[in-house]
Order: sequence, then structure tokens, then C-alpha cells
Amino acid sequence: MKPSIPKGTRDFTPSEVNFRDFVKGKIKSNFELFGFEPIETPSFEKLEVIADKHVNDGEQLIFKILSNGEKLSKADLSSLQKQNYSEFANSISEKALRYDLTVPFSRYVVQHQNEITFPFKRYQIQTVWRADRPQYGRFQEFLQCDADIIGSNSLWQEIELCMLYDLIINDLALKGVCLRINNRKILYGFAKLLGFENRFNDFTIILDKLDKINIDGVTKELKKQNFSKDKIQIIKEFILLEGTNKFKLEKIRKAFKDSKISLDGIDEQNFIIKNLEESGGFESIDLKFDLSLARGLTYYTGTIFELTLPNFPEIGSIGGGGRYDNLTENFGKKNLSGVGISVGFERVLMVLQKFKLFPKDVNNSVQVLIANFGSKTALICNSILKELRAKGVKSEFYPDDSKLKKQLSYANSKKIEYVVLLGDVELQNKEFVLKNMYDGSQANFKISQLESVILSKLKKFN
Repeated sequence: MKPSIPKGTRDFTPSEVNFRDFVKGKIKSNFELFGFEPIETPSFEKLEVIADKHVNDGEQLIFKILSNGEKLSKADLSSLQKQNYSEFANSISEKALRYDLTVPFSRYVVQHQNEITFPFKRYQIQTVWRADRPQYGRFQEFLQCDADIIGSNSLWQEIELCMLYDLIINDLALKGVCLRINNRKILYGFAKLLGFENRFNDFTIILDKLDKINIDGVTKELKKQNFSKDKIQIIKEFILLEGTNKFKLEKIRKAFKDSKISLDGIDEQNFIIKNLEESGGFESIDLKFDLSLARGLTYYTGTIFELTLPNFPEIGSIGGGGRYDNLTENFGKKNLSGVGISVGFERVLMVLQKFKLFPKDVNNSVQVLIANFGSKTALICNSILKELRAKGVKSEFYPDDSKLKKQLSYANSKKIEYVVLLGDVELQNKEFVLKNMYDGSQANFKISQLESVILSKLKKFN
């Protein structure tokens, strides 16, 4: 069998895992700094939970788990004969891998509501799976990093999440990041003004493609969906509106003076933007009100966010989220509003790698290798190893009594900083040789000094 992995998945080398842990650590520490608490949910859920009605094309993107044993007797063969593959698949699947972390979170909140203190601030860093077409920056298995606040309608929560984004971006030393912000209420009011509120989902799905197909592509899509030319022209004028956030919102307010829902959305945006600016603004993010931002997930009901890199457009968004009011209704819990963001972990990694923003000391490699000179010195070498590890020194003993050249080559290939040479002669003299693998220098020291010498060398080197 030829060794291979499924498309849309990846193996990670030790250095790649180190980079991933570094970024994960930055995100996690900032989540906790803002008072978010960790939870974890199962990698798979009941299909009825995962197949959420709010996710556009969600069912086609879900990895369903095949039932086994007697459960397969429930297979709906008639749907298979009718080539209704979706119904047939559902008849032989009761569980599915999680598509995202938000829907399992809403299930978790309702199921554990008596144990939760509201508003509940949770973060979750776990793998999700989507049967999407693999392409640049898009995988079928990837890590998602979410932070949500549920149980409060306060707009200060949106402000909190914007500030959280800014701190994460600043800690990762990313430059040129834009936080696009909009409100679904404004979009709905816009759709109602133009007379297609009954086609709101169609409108937002097309609008959400603007970054990929530009304004001309959006215009063509709207024409295909039989939106009238004069209404398309109005859409273009507002989408292409330039100026400050305040200017754009005031311009839109005049157009929507008779639409209460849209005015509510404008007031919410003004509140968020005004308070962010008056609290000192951002360190690393440019805040931009953008009417074209739609977000494809239909469970959003208020503010929506998206993090982008204008100087790296091919990567797409590197984060997003928004306010949702009805997500827990599916599980019998009404009137529980929440707001959350997600950090696009995999894409952030790609950006850091492209612009070479990883610190040079991001590694978890062995620091000291003790060379193997045979059975006479092996026991004392392992005693030394135990002492070094007790002091937190990442160290190992070469397992085989091989030629020294081979052992040094091993140390080089693993980028090990120092090699301890302790052969028969050194043992007789109660000495050891410490070899610096970076510059090739070496020196003799007393065995009794080994621990202190290595600790001082590592401290100096780092």
C-alpha cells in the first residue's frame, strides 16, 4: 500500500507542531486574560444537532458517521432508488463529526444551563471537520478557536470581543489587519427598502461573495437571481460608499429613516465604534464599517465581524463572528442572546509563515545529547540525564554505542545545542567534554560541575 492521507488533511512535523502550539498558546492566553473559561465537546454529535438549519449548504458539508450492526436495517432503500442520496445517507447515519464549534456550544449551554453562571464566557480550541473542496487556505480537518459570551444583550460584549481580537493580533505581531464590521439589521432593512426581504438569504449569500468575485461578479449574480437593474444600482452605490465610518453610517441612516430595524442596527454600530474610539482605539487593527459584509451563516441577527488582510487577499478572512439571538431555540431555550468570534487558526499560521513572523526561539527541540561510549559509562550518563531533566533541561542519551561521527550527525540533524562526551578516559579523570554544536568548540569540565555548567551555557545561549 502506498502511504498517503486523504485530501484536505495534513501531517505536521515536529517543528510545525511547535509553531502551532506557539500560536495556540497566544490565542489561549488572551482568551483567558479576558475571563473566558475553557470547555470541550465531543468530536461527534447526534446528526440532528449537527445538521443545523442555520448553516447554508451545511448538510452537504457534514461528515456523517455510518451506523453499524442492526441499525443499518433502517436504511431507506426507496430514497436510494429515487437517487435522493441525502435522505438515504441520513437513514444510515445517526451521528456526525462536528461542523463547527458554535452549534455544539449552543447544545452544551442548554444541556448544562443549571451549572452555568450567566453571562457565560467560554472559549473552545478543538478540531472540526467539513466535507468542503480542499483548496488554498481551506481544509477538511482544521483547528477552530472560538470565544463566545452568551446570556447578555449588552453591546459592551461586542466591544470586548473587538478588543480581544486586537490583543491577539498584536501578540502575534501581525500588521495591516482590518476588522470589518456590519450589522444584519442594517442588511435586512436594506433588503426591505429594496423590496426583497423575502429573499434576504439569497441576497446575503451573493453579497458575501464580494471579496471573491468583486462588484462586477456580485452584479452578475444578482441579475441571474432576477434582481432588478435599478435596485442593483442602488446596492452598488451603497456598497462602494467611501469615507469615515461615521460618514457611511450617517449616509445610510438618511436612506433608512423609516426603517426601525435598520435604525436599530445603525445605532448599535455607532455605539460600538464610538466607544472603541473613545477608549483609545486599537493597537494593531484598522476598524472599518463595511456594508458589503454579510457572513454566510444565517444564525447571526446583529453585529457581524470579519478579520481580513488587505495586503494578502488570497488568504481570505482570518477570523469572524457575530451576534446571534436564536441559536439555543432548537434545544428549547428561547431568548438567550449571545455573541462570539472565531480566530482562523490555520490561515493565521499561513500568514505568519508567509511573512516570516515566527520568533526564532519557537522550538521544543532537545538541548543536550549525552553521547554513548558503551556500557562502562552508560550508568553514570543516565544518572546525569536524570539530574538534567529534574532541572528542566531537554536532554537525551544516544541509545546505541555507535561511532562518534554518527552521534554528532544525529545531534546536528536535530539541531541539538550541546553534546556531552563522557568516555572511559574522561571518567577516569572525573571530567566530561562539552561540545558546542553551533560553533564546533569544546572544553573540559569537572563532572561535579556538569549541571551548573550546562545550565549557565543554556542560559547564556538563549
